Formats: sequence, C-alpha cells, structure tokens
Amino acid sequence: MPSQRPHGAVHPGIRWGRFTLRIPGIHVDLTPSTQLQGGLLLLATGGATAPLLMQYFGVSFEIAWTVMLVMFFWVFAQTFLFGDVYSAGGIAAGLPLTIIFLNDFSPGPEAIRAMIAVTLVVSFLFLFFGITRLGERFNRLVPATLKAGIIMGAAVAAFQSELDRLESMPLTLVTAWVVVLALMFSTPFARLPNSRLKMLVGANALLVAFMAAGVVGLISGELRFDIQWGLFVPPLRETLDTLAPWSVGLPSWGVIVSALPIGVMIYVLAFGDLLVADTLLKGADKARGDEKLDIDHTRSHYVLAIRNLAQLVTAGPLVMLHGPIWTGVQVFLIERYKQGRHVMDSLFTGTTNFYLLAIPLGLLIPVLGLIMPMLPVALSVTLVLTGFACAYVAMAMVQGNIERGLVLTIGMLTAVMGPAWGIGAGILLYFLMLGRGGEQAAEPVAEEDVTESLESESTYPSEEARA
Repeated sequence: MPSQRPHGAVHPGIRWGRFTLRIPGIHVDLTPSTQLQGGLLLLATGGATAPLLMQYFGVSFEIAWTVMLVMFFWVFAQTFLFGDVYSAGGIAAGLPLTIIFLNDFSPGPEAIRAMIAVTLVVSFLFLFFGITRLGERFNRLVPATLKAGIIMGAAVAAFQSELDRLESMPLTLVTAWVVVLALMFSTPFARLPNSRLKMLVGANALLVAFMAAGVVGLISGELRFDIQWGLFVPPLRETLDTLAPWSVGLPSWGVIVSALPIGVMIYVLAFGDLLVADTLLKGADKARGDEKLDIDHTRSHYVLAIRNLAQLVTAGPLVMLHGPIWTGVQVFLIERYKQGRHVMDSLFTGTTNFYLLAIPLGLLIPVLGLIMPMLPVALSVTLVLTGFACAYVAMAMVQGNIERGLVLTIGMLTAVMGPAWGIGAGILLYFLMLGRGGEQAAEPVAEEDVTESLESESTYPSEEARA
C-alpha cells in the first residue's frame, strides 16, 4: 500500500541529524520482483571486483566474497540508513585508474596498503568538500578538457585491461560484450517499437548478457558450473586479520602522497556522477509532483566519506570505491517512477527494494555456484561498459579538434604512465595549447546534454511515447 505521505512532501522516515532512516516494510513498501532482480544483478555486477581483490590483495575467494557482502551492506545503507535519494553504486569510472595505480605495487600487503591510501585520500576529499561546501566551486575550476581527459583515461585503461583478459575466454567474453552493447547503445534496437519484450530485455540488459555468455561459455567449455547445497559463512575475523588497517599497517606518507593524483581524479569523477544524478532527478521531479526529492550535496559528501571509511574498518579496502550512483539502475528506476505512484510509490521504494536481497542471496551456496564462474565475465562487462560510456561522454564534453586531441592525449598518458603524469602533463598541455579561457570558443556540451544520452539508454518509453 502507498505510504501516508502528504502531496508534494519528502517521503517519511526517522530523522537522525542530517540523515533519515527508512525501514523496509514500515516506511517503504516491499516489492519482491524488484528485490529478486536487483539482488541478482547486484551480486553479479557488484561482485565482479572479487577477482581483483584476489589478484591484487592475494586473498582467497572466501575473503574476497566476504568483502563484497560487506560492500553490499554499505551500498544499501546509503538508501535505508542515511536517506540519500540516489541509487548507490561504486565509482566505476575510477576502477581502471585504480588498477593502473595498483600495478605499481606487489600483490599482498603492499597493494592493500596502497588501496588504503587511496581510500583515505578520497574519503578526506569527500569530508573536506562536504564541510566547506567547495565541491561545486572546485568542479567549476577544473576545465572541461581536463575532466574529459581524466574520463578518457578511464576509458583507455578499461579497454586495455580487457584485451589481456580476452585470450582466456574469447567466445564467452565477446558474446557478453556484443549483447550488452547492442541492448544498451544500439540505435536500431532503440528505434524498435516499445513492446513488452523490448522493455523486458532492455531493462535487464546485463542479466541477458550474462545468460547468453553463460550458455556460450558452457557449450564452448570456457565455463564450468559446480552447483552445491549449503550456506556461505563469511570469515569476518579472517578477513579483518588479512585486510584491516590495524592488521597490515597504515600506508607510509610516501604512498599517501603518490595516491593524491588518483584521489583527485576519482573525486572529480564522483562529483560528475552527482551532477549526472541531479539531472536525471530533474526529469523525475517534472513527472511526479506528489513527492519532493530531497537532494543535498553536503549530505551526499558525508555519506560517501562514511561509506568508504566504514568499509575500510569493517572489511578492509575495496578496489572500486563507494560512489554516489549506479547510473544504469538510476535510469531504470527513475523511468519506472515516472509512470506514477501506482507503479512506484516513492523513489525510495525502488532504491530500497533493489538492494534488499543482495546479502541473503549472496549467502546461498547454490547461487554462488552460478555466480562464481561468471565473475570474470561480470568484471569484463563492467569494464567494457565503463570504457564505452566514458569514451563517448568524454568526447561529448568538448568541441573542436584541439580539445578532442588533448582529451585523447591526456587519457593515453593517464592510462599508460599513471594519474600523476595525466594530471601534470594535462595541465601543462592545456595552458600551452588553449591558454586561459581557451575553452570559451569551444562551447562544450552542457551537462544536461550529456545526461540525455544516458537517459536514452533506458528501454522505457519516453513521456511523449507513453502519451
């Protein structure tokens, strides 16, 4: 049943300081279909970084999966515990940059301390810009060409990492790439009539890609599934003994200083995610006057700092840091939300239910038997989608051949030489080739225009089409 919310009011909950607790089943309706779809999708895509934890931190699958389960809790906490309106996720565009950074450290304690340094730097930036409220001003100070170069660096690094992985399971990975890119970015597919089948397939593009890759991998022998009964018992104590800062030690000041460039890059990407989310929510506000969507960037900064620091002390660092938005899920839920209160009472109904079942499902051994062989595929799809989206967003942010050339140059330097080289050489090249105010003539594409391309990925019909 819809909640008793006055028309045009913020969705009710329990206020505590700047945050709001909304308890599933009390403040937010329960929708089992959303729970099942969201839980499986979060396990497959969110758990995709488990192989990276095993590779760089030198830990077992059991420890890596425990870290993922704790991550799912703090992702869920953004909605139900802190009351932020965004569909929480990771800073996906920062993942390729993090991989570049970790490649300079030996797997094991050295890489763990390096990732702790990145987490501390990014968390400090969230806190600093949240307290001072200077985030928007800092974001405006960074020229669009430099921001686009950072994003292009993530794109190049993402594709670079997947070329190395392709040799191990070519048929499976190519199948997953083709299916997910065709469903999410294909112009012919988008032009098809908005039938129920198209809605179903497009809204579950990642799951469809995983299923297709699973079938091809099983037939080709590139994948093997081992389904067993039982429950997974997370080794929390062993995880903390292996990954917690007090177990491996804090990073040296030298490592923290080396993490500053990538920390700044990741913060710029995260703030860009906030702006994208705000633009998406403007469309939801126009369609639904019955609920006020409470957007508070200061609160969001605090939440992101808390989530990353809490992850660090409850299970150790992540390779992909906690971020404000899972763009694909945000678009999917907003488009359903736009259809009216009879479809989704509140936007919190969608975000809360989407994340609710991830941890319970992740404790079932049969589910793990299906997911474990697919984790490399999920990671590959995540990075390819990140690379593809980052590439076209980066190019859409600038106009003119000089700016586009700079974007690619900064991106290549970042991916090949590292974040410090990307920022340093990027700033130098920017002033040498464009000078101060050089972008004014270029008239870069507005944030809203970039976000429209993200909204167009949704397979739900537009307001005009529904009319």
